[in-house]
Amino acid sequence: MHGAKGRNASFKAVGVFARIRADLHQSRASWHHKVHWLVAPSLGDVAFATRSALAAGLSLLIAMWMELDSPQWAPLTVWVVAQSSRGESLSKARWRIAGTVLGCVIAIGLISAFPQAPALFFCVLALWIGICCGLATFLQSYRAYGLVLTGFTSAIVATGAISQPDDVFNVAIARGTYIILGVVCEAVLAMLFTPSLREQARKNLEQRLDGALKAVTACVNDLVNGKIHPQSHAQVLTTLVTANSRIEFDALEIGQGKHIADHARAALSEMMVMLARARGGALLAQADGTGPATATVPLSVPLALRDDYNRIQQHIYATEHPIKGDHFRFQTASRRHAQEAVENGIRSCAGILAGWLVWEITAWPAGAGFISFVALVYGLLATRENPILASGAFFKGAVWCAVVAALYVLIVLPALTAPEFLLVALMVPMTIGGLAARQPATAGYAFSFNMFLPVLLGPTNQSRYDEQAFFNGALCFLIAVLFVGWTYRVVLPFRPDSHMVRTGRWRQQRLRALAAQSGKTTLQQWLSESADSLVRILRNAQGISEATQLAYMQNQFRLTNIGMNIIILRDIQRDQALPPPVRRVVRVFLRKWHQDAAQTVRWSSMTQGWLARQLGLISDTHVRAQIEKAIGSLRLIAAEHRSTPNVD
Repeated sequence: MHGAKGRNASFKAVGVFARIRADLHQSRASWHHKVHWLVAPSLGDVAFATRSALAAGLSLLIAMWMELDSPQWAPLTVWVVAQSSRGESLSKARWRIAGTVLGCVIAIGLISAFPQAPALFFCVLALWIGICCGLATFLQSYRAYGLVLTGFTSAIVATGAISQPDDVFNVAIARGTYIILGVVCEAVLAMLFTPSLREQARKNLEQRLDGALKAVTACVNDLVNGKIHPQSHAQVLTTLVTANSRIEFDALEIGQGKHIADHARAALSEMMVMLARARGGALLAQADGTGPATATVPLSVPLALRDDYNRIQQHIYATEHPIKGDHFRFQTASRRHAQEAVENGIRSCAGILAGWLVWEITAWPAGAGFISFVALVYGLLATRENPILASGAFFKGAVWCAVVAALYVLIVLPALTAPEFLLVALMVPMTIGGLAARQPATAGYAFSFNMFLPVLLGPTNQSRYDEQAFFNGALCFLIAVLFVGWTYRVVLPFRPDSHMVRTGRWRQQRLRALAAQSGKTTLQQWLSESADSLVRILRNAQGISEATQLAYMQNQFRLTNIGMNIIILRDIQRDQALPPPVRRVVRVFLRKWHQDAAQTVRWSSMTQGWLARQLGLISDTHVRAQIEKAIGSLRLIAAEHRSTPNVD
């Protein structure tokens, strides 16, 4: 009996050790996965990190050789414009230069207008930054960054000259010099590291369009065969929206003048049209009880989908084989809520005023630097979709930046005797920061780490950065980042649930406006706008239950399909080739829809019946095709109204 107990105890001990070994193995694998970007980076990541670090170090050396008073701003510019692709860097660089020039002009004007009136000066400065951040909400890509940059450049230049207003012009010129120097250094190193830029850009665009088309055709086949999955539909829309946002940068790398970007945007827009038509056909088949079809794209699909597919292929061919003398144009706009813009502007304005009050009340010697940091952080985070999340990662990166800078100030910098040695010493942390910037999980930390490491070190030619000055500057920087994060959480905080409700109401208003006789929204614009709105919501749906997200997706797909068919009906009633009675009946339906959408099913049934009777009286092929299209749109609108989001 004792032997049996001993064996049981041995078995238990073996089981415990096995579990411990398994836990250790799992922990080791998890840790290796987290640091894989550092210990085994890809060749592309190493190339980006190396060229960006070299460009930042080179700009710092040149700024010191030029005897500029604040050379640390040059490498900050390098890290701001350094992006994964050359197209992104080129776009951001040109808008950064434009924003800097305008910001310097505004700063000179502010100092000149209020040289002895600090209260008025900061009120006007806060209002100006609020206007820039608010209006930037309506812009896309780096255009928004350029406008925000105008605001915080004004603050940096103006506060830098606030103790000596007569020197504001010199400060503005120096600021512009840093920006241009950083942009040029980044561009030169990027060209050296990417010699075959145009060919690679063409290949990337081709792969992006082909990948998007494959995803769309797979989803269309599922829809045509009766498999309606909102999650997969939303994932495909995310792919299309992401691809569309990259086209501008691909076009910059390829070169302008051949309308490649217009054809690429048109191809993606036609993919959205085909996807929406497939969903409508699947819904009608489900409502009619005809069961799933067995068609596949592009061979055995309804005529409308085949036409969409052919147009997509034509646009893709035009991107791969540009035609001389092509004047094709295609543009879509991403709409934003006015309330978001107002809240963004109020937050930024309130933050600058609150920062000035802190400086005014405490008489902090580093108050001017604090205001500059606050304005700069607001500018960097103002265009983020969820600034609360962005500010959290930004602060963690700022803490790492302060820790590394402290080690360099206390240990490394005292041992250096030449700027060239400083470049060699900084290559290690800057390269690590560049590798982190390429990983989604660490990009938020690297964002602040890379930009502000040279700023906190503060290298100069005339003096050595002592420990006391460093700790004062680092404390000022960290407090500014915390202050901005606190204002984002207190002043009109961003909430995904309220944003979702507001977007839903806004979409309903937009939907009703589509039926107006003066409406100019095209089918492609409506679908692009709908996809962009849905994807933005899903990207910021943290903390919202999956059931709520699913119901929201289904409702948005329903609104998108209804809007598409309203636009089709609106265009049909404008067709001068149709008999006046047909146009008048369709116009009456649109008017009733605009007045009371709740009666849509009843009015749709009546209009369908009248149009169906007209088919027996009309022989003209074009007129019959238009009437059949109108009947199909009316059926789809009625079917969508009868459907309700299912969260099961």
